[in-house]
Amino acid sequence: MSVMDEFGSWKQFLANRLDQAEESGMSKQTIEDLAHQVGDYLAQNIDAPNDEIHAIQELWNVAKDEEQQVIANLMIKLVQKES
Repeated sequence: MSVMDEFGSWKQFLANRLDQAEESGMSKQTIEDLAHQVGDYLAQNIDAPNDEIHAIQELWNVAKDEEQQVIANLMIKLVQKES
């Protein structure tokens, strides 16, 4: 089972990676840039395993670059809120 199979597991995985990045001293800008790169990779290379990730992927694919950055930043805020 992959962490992406269930949206709650995916969010927990992201929250853990975010915590690690912050603990290692990464700047907010670096984290946001990495989130954008990860989002782009996932949108291009991963078949969405559930409806939530599929919806995010569809939004990502129609968004302009700056809108994709907003989506990445919102995912960061979402996992920060829940952790």
